[in-house]
Amino acid sequence: MKTALSFVLACGLLSGFTGRSSLFLPKGEIQDGLPGAFPRELVQFEPAGKAPVFAGTGIDTWDEKIRERGYILREGSTWHLWYTGYRNEKNAVLHLGYATSPDGIRWTRYAQNPVHDQGWVEDMCVVKSGNTYYMFAEGKDDIAQLLTSTDRVRWTEKGPLDIRYRDGKPLSEGPRGTPAVWKEGNTWYLFYERRDEAIWVATSRDLSTWTNVQDEPVLKAGPEPYDRYGVAMNQVIKHKGLYYGYYHATAFSDWREWSTNVAVSKDLIHWTKYERNPIIGDDKSSGILVHDGTRYRMYTMHPAVYLFYPKP
Repeated sequence: MKTALSFVLACGLLSGFTGRSSLFLPKGEIQDGLPGAFPRELVQFEPAGKAPVFAGTGIDTWDEKIRERGYILREGSTWHLWYTGYRNEKNAVLHLGYATSPDGIRWTRYAQNPVHDQGWVEDMCVVKSGNTYYMFAEGKDDIAQLLTSTDRVRWTEKGPLDIRYRDGKPLSEGPRGTPAVWKEGNTWYLFYERRDEAIWVATSRDLSTWTNVQDEPVLKAGPEPYDRYGVAMNQVIKHKGLYYGYYHATAFSDWREWSTNVAVSKDLIHWTKYERNPIIGDDKSSGILVHDGTRYRMYTMHPAVYLFYPKP
């Protein structure tokens, strides 16, 4: 998602949308007859508190402010957070920061931040495979790129992602951003957006060339009000045999406010949106789930990191 840095983000709870269409089925059922496809532990959350658990410094530092999408991985007893920081100034350059936590609540910035300042890095997704961390992120002009690391702090740029149509021809010029990646077996699935108008999926086995599964989007904006003007995938998880895609969306043509939403799929291609979206409003977006060993937590990552627990 590309949001102008000069925007002043208004806060207003996205709770007034009551319209429904035939694309949405009653209360947690999806079109192929799977009941309870949206269990409450994946869709009903309450804030852990009023204050964010992580935010920009608010002073004259390289990470005075942070923005979409940070990413969190929990490994053993340590939580790892990667985030995008920038100065509150015109034409600010965005760099990559890193922080750790013993509990996912109290965070300590890495002393030698930023961990990567040789290029523009934002809207990242981190996947660990073997001993390597793969970071899929936006570069400048919303072009998806790949970086790799073996220690979480030293990152090597591998260049822009080569995304192609089903017939093998290169994707047309223009943005292809907010990369969200799921790996299953030897296949990598890349979800990406173009101008936040819709979400496509491409696959790869070598991380070199990505080919669209289909040239039509797998998730489009609208027709409901809450996601009428923009959608972008944040994360895909697998829970009890189904895939859940958490995405951010906006109900406003000027993109002044975003929400966190979810859809479900059996095959990563055909998606059904949750009938009670958005699951979190109030301009808290870019949400991802992290399991703490007992339950899932929801972290919204923009414009600061807020923590939500499943409702009892």
